[in-house]
Amino acid sequence: MATKVVMEALSPTMEEGRLVKWLKHEGDAVDAGDVLAEVETDKAVMELPARGDGLLRKVLVPEGATVPVGQLVAVIAAKDEDISALVRDGAGAPAPAKAPAAGPASQAPAATTPRASPAPQPPPDATPGRVKASPLARRIARERGVDLAVVRGSGPGGRIIKRDLEGAAAVSAVPAPSATVAAFQDVPLTQIRKTIARRLVESLGPIPHFFLTVEIDMERAWDAREALNHLGEEPRISFNDIIVKVVAQALRQHRECNAWWQGDFIRYFGDVHLGMAVAVDQGLITPVIRYADQKSLRQIALETGDLSRRARERKLTPEEYTGSTFSVSNLGMLGIHEFTAVINPPEAGIVAVGGITQQPVVEDGAVTVRRRMRITMSCDHRVIDGATGARFLQTVKRMLENPLAMVW
Repeated sequence: MATKVVMEALSPTMEEGRLVKWLKHEGDAVDAGDVLAEVETDKAVMELPARGDGLLRKVLVPEGATVPVGQLVAVIAAKDEDISALVRDGAGAPAPAKAPAAGPASQAPAATTPRASPAPQPPPDATPGRVKASPLARRIARERGVDLAVVRGSGPGGRIIKRDLEGAAAVSAVPAPSATVAAFQDVPLTQIRKTIARRLVESLGPIPHFFLTVEIDMERAWDAREALNHLGEEPRISFNDIIVKVVAQALRQHRECNAWWQGDFIRYFGDVHLGMAVAVDQGLITPVIRYADQKSLRQIALETGDLSRRARERKLTPEEYTGSTFSVSNLGMLGIHEFTAVINPPEAGIVAVGGITQQPVVEDGAVTVRRRMRITMSCDHRVIDGATGARFLQTVKRMLENPLAMVW
């Protein structure tokens, strides 16, 4: 009996998928469980498995096409089995995305072939070939930056002479546009960029954000990290690992911030599953460090390194990027001193971490230089009040300024 191959929901939030590559081709033998194709979901590149045995008789969706979940993409059947009805039903599968039209250049890595701009035509007054001008006129034109091709000559045979350049100082030579560079480029949205756009609308629109910023002295945390890494053990500890550890422990003390808004109720979590924003090609993904409040710095360093690497390779499973109870976004390593992050619903908060900088501060009436860092907390006001968020940040500040507090 023929087996339908449909676009499966390969992640909890997936609504459509882009068929990146067929790993099996028409005529290939297929066993149940074999990987038929690679599919780009809203978060990662996943494998589409076969759900039956036979031959891959018909591929209905070409590589590069995006189809909704549930759409028939191929048919598995015996060699002589009649699949005409199934093929006819699946004939409405969308064609691959059209080649992008030219538009404003995008930073997404999808490549398109630029359309050549038409070669510029000479102005009406210009003479093809060498412009006829007197030596004096040429010198004046060079000094003034005048393009002789756009100047009408009044001398014999249309020759440009000195008087033709009077008042022409503002006529500058304009570089001709390259015939090989497109004026602009349109790049179709990837699945991850579509999801980011939808989630931003869901967050910034309905969620009443407010923001709290605290400045933290990082001298002791700096020294503690240096001492730990001086031991030579792997993995090395980063400031991001320390911040993840501190935020997780602070959430254990402030359970009212470790929560989800659920419409008719608020869900408070006993365990801390911390989302860690990671920049990937074309967007952002937030792998989850589960039970982060119960893990050592070394465990956190190992896990953050592994999750970050696989996030950038688009190899995370849905269980590894869903279910966070609170999130951290760190742009300090990119030279950002302070920013505000968008809450990842249904979570009630996220902290945005800036870079550590040396700043002059006053201590006991004297000016000294100290390492400082700013953290900004974005709060869902339906769950977290100002004083609640402030107390949470006070705990984070106390722990970072006194790293021994993390072991108590």
